[in-house]
Amino acid sequence: MISPPLTKNDFKTDQEVRWCPGCGDYAILNAVQTVFPMLGIPKEKFVVVSGIGCSSRLPYYVNTYGFHSIHGRAPAIATGIKIANPELSVWIGTGDGDSLSIGGNHLIHAMRRNLDVKLLMFNNRIYGLTKGQFSPTSEVGKVTKSTPYGVVDQPFNPIALALGAGATFVARSVDIMSKHLIEVLQRAANHKGFAFVEIYQNCNIFNDGAFDHLVDAGIRDEHLIALEHGKPLKFGKAKDKGIKLNGFKPEVVPLASTPDSELLVWDEHDPSSALPFFVSAMPEGTMPQGIGVFRDVDRPTFDGEMAAQHANVMKKYGAGSLEKLLYEGDTWKVG
Repeated sequence: MISPPLTKNDFKTDQEVRWCPGCGDYAILNAVQTVFPMLGIPKEKFVVVSGIGCSSRLPYYVNTYGFHSIHGRAPAIATGIKIANPELSVWIGTGDGDSLSIGGNHLIHAMRRNLDVKLLMFNNRIYGLTKGQFSPTSEVGKVTKSTPYGVVDQPFNPIALALGAGATFVARSVDIMSKHLIEVLQRAANHKGFAFVEIYQNCNIFNDGAFDHLVDAGIRDEHLIALEHGKPLKFGKAKDKGIKLNGFKPEVVPLASTPDSELLVWDEHDPSSALPFFVSAMPEGTMPQGIGVFRDVDRPTFDGEMAAQHANVMKKYGAGSLEKLLYEGDTWKVG
């Protein structure tokens, strides 16, 4: 008997969604529930893992297997799940505090190993669940409950961090840009390897308006630049500006006096991470922020290499005996 195609409703649970009214997390949940049935994967083959934070309630609201783990440890839990059952589609829901503070070490190693999982980092530049402390992505000078005189830390650049750690798929979208977000999540789902997706997400209670310059219809075209493979980088409400490289430094140029041949042409498949790193590091406020896919390259996955290694060892030596190992003496030698 052929099962009917899955729909968005198949991925909704009976749990009350307990985010603050108006929170950007609702839009991200909607995108996830929209994308999952598009992938042709049975519900029981999905696992959604999270740590601690507002974003980490995601497993409660997606009708699949889920694991609400501890603060910052979602990548470690996801690693065990994927290695134990490589057939599963494993997704991580995390926040800027959860993943970049206490979970930073787990995150960078999951990325460098190229574990075949998808991580959605809800970046609202604040700690929301614990009521408004500054996070690793809060801007310098930001006044919060834990920094009444302003943040003095330099914030992390999540895209640059992911590129530096070797993630093979790196992308950014915005919570309310539903069409764009859905397209980015589809791309992430179809990537074989670690997919890191930063999502600018508004916390309307503790950091409202943090991304107004990127979402306000009147000005956003001056502050966002769409990254489209094979196309020159152009932006502006009238598409009258572009990006060119001056040596190793990106700069904004007027298209009226700059031919397309001088513009930076986007290449998301370049094995080097130099180009996306340059663009990810463009200063916010004076230069546009990229949205779309920064990097999409192929590399063997950690779980795939582990499975191949295990198969080779089994073929050469056969199955071992834990009982024999434990009782063969007071000591034993590995290798």
